[in-house]
Amino acid sequence: MNLNRRFFLKQLGFGAVGLTVATSVGAEAVWGSPTRSFKLPRSLPETQGVASGGVLNFVNAVEKANLNLHSLMVVRHGQVVAEGWWAPYAPQLKHTLYSLSKSFTSTAVGMAVAEGKLTVEDKVISFFKADLPATVSENLAAMRVKDLLTMTTGHDKEPTPDMRVNGNKNWIKVFLAHPVDHKPGTHFVYNSGATYTLSAIVQKLTGQPVLAYLKPRLFDPLGIEGADWEVDPNGIDTGGWGLRVRTEDIAKFGQLYLQKGMWNGKRLLPEGWIADATRKQVQSAGGKRKAEENDWLQGYGYQFWRCRHDAYRGDGALGQYCIVLPNEDAVVAITSETSDMQAILDEVWNNILPALQGKGLTAGKTASASLNQKLKGLALAPPMITTASTVWTKISGQTYALADNSLKATNATLTFGKDGCIFKLQDDKGAHQVNCGINRWVESETTFSTLPLKLVATPVPGETKTRVAGSGGWQDANTFVMTLRFIETAHSDTITCTFGDDTVTVDFASSLSKINKTKDPRPELHGKVQAGGVGMKG
Repeated sequence: MNLNRRFFLKQLGFGAVGLTVATSVGAEAVWGSPTRSFKLPRSLPETQGVASGGVLNFVNAVEKANLNLHSLMVVRHGQVVAEGWWAPYAPQLKHTLYSLSKSFTSTAVGMAVAEGKLTVEDKVISFFKADLPATVSENLAAMRVKDLLTMTTGHDKEPTPDMRVNGNKNWIKVFLAHPVDHKPGTHFVYNSGATYTLSAIVQKLTGQPVLAYLKPRLFDPLGIEGADWEVDPNGIDTGGWGLRVRTEDIAKFGQLYLQKGMWNGKRLLPEGWIADATRKQVQSAGGKRKAEENDWLQGYGYQFWRCRHDAYRGDGALGQYCIVLPNEDAVVAITSETSDMQAILDEVWNNILPALQGKGLTAGKTASASLNQKLKGLALAPPMITTASTVWTKISGQTYALADNSLKATNATLTFGKDGCIFKLQDDKGAHQVNCGINRWVESETTFSTLPLKLVATPVPGETKTRVAGSGGWQDANTFVMTLRFIETAHSDTITCTFGDDTVTVDFASSLSKINKTKDPRPELHGKVQAGGVGMKG
């Protein structure tokens, strides 16, 4: 091993001898615990009249159904009575909210209304006179802020896909040009473009993106720190998606609504706005079951869904939830990546709701101890791949030159140690690497693109690295499989490297492609040992 290689390994934080990976999941020192200006108080479930056994049954049920939860927090009477993160997800990490972001955008609109900057009856075209189509239809002219809030803009089809394609930079102009087929206020169509337009209105009226506008009004009072939001090409927060906050932040947001806009004795949001935002404004649509079994047919408010059991929620794709249960004085926050969002809600109603109603409540500590033990041990175990292989001694550190491909990747390298590896890929934007443990999670930061792992390819301003937990193992003597969990998103990636005598084939499969049962859009990469490449001998 030459000096340059020794220096390279040292820079990666790996020992030059043995090449061990020292960082493992569970050590808060990896990222450091953020300084929080406010945390919700903690209490035992039974102290707040909650049956621990019901919460435990919920956790067991979602695990048995493989619903891939990442976090859970249950709040009763303002006290956190149960909380858990399935490692490698952790309390200090943010999580992509997808459409749960909409409820925060609605909150910004409510605050702007309270400040007299607009009303829900204002016409949408009044804010964007420079972006109007040549002919303004009667329906477009009639569209109000309220219609944006309730997703009754009059569109027959959601305009959002058209807003984002073909390099469009003026999303408002595309939104306003989209046909308004129905009289606004009469026809519900789920519409992320409508929420984006609300974000654009707030920015136009306040001179600040929604994220900045909410900081002193919502985030600072609630102690929500480090939030970020994806933006459009002009720096407008996307509104309908793209916000990232921590699980406890979701719970605090729900608690604010449960407290009808009051926080620490101060009113942050008018009670009337809370009532309007969370009641049934229009009949919603969605889901595959009949109304009495379907949480998507209970009605829609101002960017909040009504639920069964007189509850309401903000929710996001693949199972991001802020569920508020006024009758039980409770909030449930959940993050996940699941293809069956209704199944998660079913288990809330089947298990957590009865627990909140005191069913199964006991005075003993056994149930509480069992729940606590379960919550502390939650984990999404890395795939255990234990086939022995000696190929690594030959291929470790080899540089494989890649055939031309649409990713513009030029070469790949795998560097192995007894309990870890580094996967490195070079493309037209530079070198990207990720660390993996062998059959255990190892956390690192990577510059690998997350765009195949996102539902919408919108960026977080200034973000150049992504937090990831990686684990790998040998599927057979010549095939090494890496699982990467991008732990501040909902998603994961699987990279499979198959080695020949002097060749490698690299396949990608994102969790989204698996959920949607589609082929990953990234090409299969084919490489050959680069002349002069030298492997690391055991």
